[in-house]
Amino acid sequence: MTRAAPGPEAPHSLADLRALIIDIDGVLWRGDTALPGLAAFFAFMRERGITFRLATNNASLTPAAYVAKLARFGVHAAEEEVLTSALATAAYLRREAPGAKVYVIGEEGIQQALREAGLRVVSEEDLTADIVVCSMDRGLNWTKLSNATISLRRGARFVATNADMTFPTERGITHGNGAILAALSAASGAHPTVVGKPEPLLYEMALASLSRSPHETAALGDRLETDILGAHRARMPSILVLSGVASADEAARAACPPSWVFTGLPELTHAWRSALG
Repeated sequence: MTRAAPGPEAPHSLADLRALIIDIDGVLWRGDTALPGLAAFFAFMRERGITFRLATNNASLTPAAYVAKLARFGVHAAEEEVLTSALATAAYLRREAPGAKVYVIGEEGIQQALREAGLRVVSEEDLTADIVVCSMDRGLNWTKLSNATISLRRGARFVATNADMTFPTERGITHGNGAILAALSAASGAHPTVVGKPEPLLYEMALASLSRSPHETAALGDRLETDILGAHRARMPSILVLSGVASADEAARAACPPSWVFTGLPELTHAWRSALG
């Protein structure tokens, strides 16, 4: 473990924390492979009464699908403990553009969230959308990109669930939604409003549902430019694990360094248990 120089928001010890806002990909698993210490980490949190929300920029899955995936790895969680950038985007558009017609690049997570928020998700052939929403889509093809580009060039608003340039998988680090946004921006000249981390909405939703203050809640993630930067903006302490995207060298050079750095969940669990005594 390494400890960065604490900012004004950082507690003195892990023992001061009462809640976590936890990223998923690169922290809990890579693709369909659980990272070491996953089940033991959740057992520790339940044992010690540490409440949490899983808050991910990955909008591809629904909360129910995340709960089911955790269950396959021996972890019980409730849907209410899962927040995604899809839910944050749906909340944002429900407030800013209720009932709008939306063209979606994305999977079931974002499509379901938008429908449940009262937005009208149009078919792939419909070029009359008021808004183009872009999230990670493993079925991305020429037609989806071209229809989104045409809609944007006709004046549709451009909204993104997140702008992560990369995505950690068990095969290695691949392209993320940010790469899709770059292609659409290059073709249309439009630039998206980004809803997910490091923007504040997802952290605000998580803190409200936890009924915890920022100083007693830490963000746990693997990305400096989303998880850790978002924590700084929310004036929360942060924990970086090196099991995903960021490296120790990058963390040491970061303009907004994490409060703590651990190699992964086993080291974090051990250090936290020791801090609690």
